[in-house]
Amino acid sequence: MSSTRTTQVGALLEGLADGSVEIVDLTQPLSESTPVIKLPPPFANTPRLSREEISRYDNRGPAWAWYTLTIGEHAGTHLDAPIHWITGKDGADVASIPPSMLIGPACVVDKTAETEANPGYLLTVDDLEAWEAENGRLPERAWVLMRTGWQSRAQDEAAFLNVGQNGPETPGPDVDASRWLAHERPISGFGTETVGIDAGAGGGFDPPFPLHNLLLGAGRLGLTQLANLDRLPITGALIVVSPLRLVGGTGSPSRAFALVPKG
Repeated sequence: MSSTRTTQVGALLEGLADGSVEIVDLTQPLSESTPVIKLPPPFANTPRLSREEISRYDNRGPAWAWYTLTIGEHAGTHLDAPIHWITGKDGADVASIPPSMLIGPACVVDKTAETEANPGYLLTVDDLEAWEAENGRLPERAWVLMRTGWQSRAQDEAAFLNVGQNGPETPGPDVDASRWLAHERPISGFGTETVGIDAGAGGGFDPPFPLHNLLLGAGRLGLTQLANLDRLPITGALIVVSPLRLVGGTGSPSRAFALVPKG
């Protein structure tokens, strides 16, 4: 390791020790009541979390407690691997994702005001290019995080899924922005506060669910149901995404953190 890199790692460790670097948890709590996506018939749906007691300090195991968990790969704060979508079926499963893609610069695109005015707000290429004009080009291995304020709905399933007469109404990228994110910048992935990386109306786009289709098809990653994006600066934070190293996994419930310099 070069002396420069040693100094950088040392500075990070010192910052964590003295509190000048804050660890922000970007993960929603995971429980039996955590909202999960609901697909219309005839599509099969993922289960929410449930658990069965194996033992709890009793004759089945006097000194320990543990449970059997039943949970879908795409429940709670979770990662989407390329093989989650048919366009990425020959790509990486969760276990094969390079660790370098799971740690990188956090670039926050704040569309909170727009989403408050329009819950189905669509992120555009103009939005992304305007972000770059103000903050610089998205760096290699960046995670683009769309902040919308949707985390305020996270404990109310009806408000979080926001399904109306015309289907779910939640924010996300439009088709051109999805294509731009997939092909125009060397990012690792895209993250959002909502139940899925695509906008609620994405099933009616061409192609349907364009971010899943294009981003995962390009070998990049998705991250959903994030928390505390309002505690991140627009640039300058480092995101760490920690899915299970699940062989054959199309996705995984994940813990995600940001390292944020104070001051």
